[in-house]
Amino acid sequence: MVQGVGYRYFARTAARRLGLNGYVRNLRDGRVEVYAIGSADDLEALRRGLERGPQTSRVSSVDAENAGFESQYDGDFSIEYDA
Repeated sequence: MVQGVGYRYFARTAARRLGLNGYVRNLRDGRVEVYAIGSADDLEALRRGLERGPQTSRVSSVDAENAGFESQYDGDFSIEYDA
């Protein structure tokens, strides 16, 4: 559950610093979904950052799973709306 802590912006900034592509978005049930394309090391660094979150957040868990490549997200890391 994320509200008013800037988590999506934090995730986008962290992903862009690592040179990752993909997106971050809020889900209707209050969770946040991150889809990232990059090397295993960079994806692990992103996961560690997401576990910490921004200073104003409290992250209870981060679940990771492999996903198929979606070429439409190769080129930038964005914030998506209306999941």
